[in-house]
This record gives sequence, structure tokens and C-alpha cells, in this order.
Amino acid sequence: MQNLKIITSILGLCSVLVFSQDYKTSSTVLKGKEFPKVDTERKTQFKVYFPEAKSVVLDGGDGMKNVKSVIAKDKDGFWNVSTSPMGIGFHYYWFNVDGKRTNDPNTELYFGYGQPTSGIEIPSGEDFFFEKNVKHGKIINDSLSSKITSGKRNFKVYLPPNYGTENFPVLYLYHGTGEDITGWEKQGYIRNILDNLFAEQKAKEMIVVMDYGVALNPEQEKMPDDYPRTVVSTKNLDKIVVQELIPYIEKKYKTDGKKSIAGLSRGSYQAMLIGANHPELFSAIGSFSPVIYEGTESQPFKELPISNLLKSKQKPFFFIGIGEKEDVKFFEYNKTIINYLNQNKYPYSQYKSPQTYHEWLTWRRCLYQFAQKVFR
Repeated sequence: MQNLKIITSILGLCSVLVFSQDYKTSSTVLKGKEFPKVDTERKTQFKVYFPEAKSVVLDGGDGMKNVKSVIAKDKDGFWNVSTSPMGIGFHYYWFNVDGKRTNDPNTELYFGYGQPTSGIEIPSGEDFFFEKNVKHGKIINDSLSSKITSGKRNFKVYLPPNYGTENFPVLYLYHGTGEDITGWEKQGYIRNILDNLFAEQKAKEMIVVMDYGVALNPEQEKMPDDYPRTVVSTKNLDKIVVQELIPYIEKKYKTDGKKSIAGLSRGSYQAMLIGANHPELFSAIGSFSPVIYEGTESQPFKELPISNLLKSKQKPFFFIGIGEKEDVKFFEYNKTIINYLNQNKYPYSQYKSPQTYHEWLTWRRCLYQFAQKVFR
């Protein structure tokens, strides 16, 4: 017991010493809140009030896996957390409070891992996704009634700053597993990225449709949530995009008939499947952190008709991007696709995001690169 008191005192002292350094409040905090904070070395402080808790552990997504932390509870019931330097970018995180996953009450919540989740931004020194003094586009909510899934489908539409003055091409863009149509707008900062690119004349203005990445009818919803279900959902999505979504968008909005498609993680698979199925419709396909579902060693593209691209007269531009610190499985998917394209002499553009994980800074950077190369 005496040893435990000594250890607790030491941890408390370490926490006080670390908390006395120069830290800046994270951009993800709620108005009026002070924590979490980040210093110039990317060390981070959290301060959360769980007075009855016996144990509090910091946890989170891909970019949080190697983060070490010192945690101490003070006499007022606050848990003070100091971490080792974090990787750059946006990270989902939470606390395990006596074994129960609990969000940080100090931050904005973002839809990730299938539920509202805390997030923190570790500055990378870039400003391409910051809001600047330029002409702004806008994001609106829209929906359609789908016969394919027998239900309403919600999506978001980004309209460029000069929308209304002419007709524009359309990018159909998908999020990842466990996320929804708010991802590209909130975590992805898509409006800022595109507004800035257009103001700098680095990309052609475009409309972006941020569609929902799950497409199942009521009976299919009962399937186990696994890879075969994802393939079924993606095949439904293919029909929805071609038969329902594109006609709806082209009737309602001022479009010029040109189209591209892209997505991140699971959305990369969806973009590749839909794009490869209809190479005559899409001038470009963007695969951010590529995933291939239901492939085998002998048939890696068993459920991905990438061979259609080889037969196409149009030859859509193919972009593939990945984070430098992503898990090995994503590099294996990446390698499988690139080897196939190389073997068949199909042109593509490869981008590797420095120092980033399977997270939003990777995908923001991929969008930034991809948007400059399409509709030219």
C-alpha cells in the first residue's frame, strides 16, 4: 500500500511538471473548453472529470496505437493524462473508464467506428485544409428514394464557389467503414480543400456528391456484418449510382456530363468496382488506402472487375494513394493493384502520404492530389 502511494505521488508529480509546459488547445475542443492541448513536440494533455472512476485508460484509432501515456487522478476527481509525442493528423480517441468506452466530454464528436467518437487534431504544419479568405462553396443535404434498397438515401452535395454561372463536372465520393456522409465534410475538411484549390487555380471547379457507403435492402440488412455483406452492398451501390443517383444529380444540378469516382478504405473498393464496371461513364477513379474484398491468392480480383479497365477505349485515369504508416495489409492491397496495372501497362498515378496512418490526414492529402489531376 505504501509503495502504491509513492507511485501515485510520482505520477502526480510528473503530471504537474508536464502540465506546466507551453501547450496550445486543440482545434477540436468544444467552445469554452481548455483540453486537450498539444505542444510543439506533439505531446498531448487531456483532463477529464470522472470522479467515481477507479481506472481510466486512453485508447483510440490507428494513430493512437503506439501512444504512451502517464495518467494520474487528482483530489478533485479529474484525471490528468500526458502522452508521448503523437503522429500528425486527425485521430479518433476515447477513454476506457472502468472498462467502459467513454468519449471525452471536452471535444467535438465525429462519426467514426460506427458511433459518435472524440477526435483530436495534431498539427502537421500544413494549411491546405484550413479555411482561408477565398470564395467559398457550400455543402447542402439532399436525398432520393431508392427502389433498389426500398428506402430513402441521404447524401451531401458540395457546390463550388461559382456554381450557377456554368455547368460543372461531378465527383462521386465515398467514406470508409464505420463512418457516414458527414466524414468528408467534418473530418475531411473537403470544403476548405476544394475552395483553396479553386482559388489558387490548381484544380477545375467541380460538384462533389458525398454518398452513403451502405446499400442494403431490408432483407440484406439481416446478413452478418462481414466481407460478403460488403460485396453485396457495393454491388447494390453500383446499381444505385448508375440507375438512380447519376440521373437524379444530372437532372437537378447544373452538370456538364463529366464524372469521376473516388473513395477511402472501403470506399476505395466501391469506387474501383463501380468505376471499373462503367469505364465509359467515369474519366477518373481514385483509390485512397485501397482495399480488396473477397479476393483469393489465385483470384485477387474475384469480386473486383478491374480487368474491364484494360478493355476500355476510354482508359479512365487511375489514382492510388496510401499513408506511409498504414498497416501492412493496406500495402499488400496497394501492391496487388499496382503489380496488376504494371503487368498490363495500364497508366496510373501513385501517391504516398508522409508520416500518416489509415486516418483522415492521409485521405485529405489524397483528395488534394487527386482533385488537381481530374477533369483537365
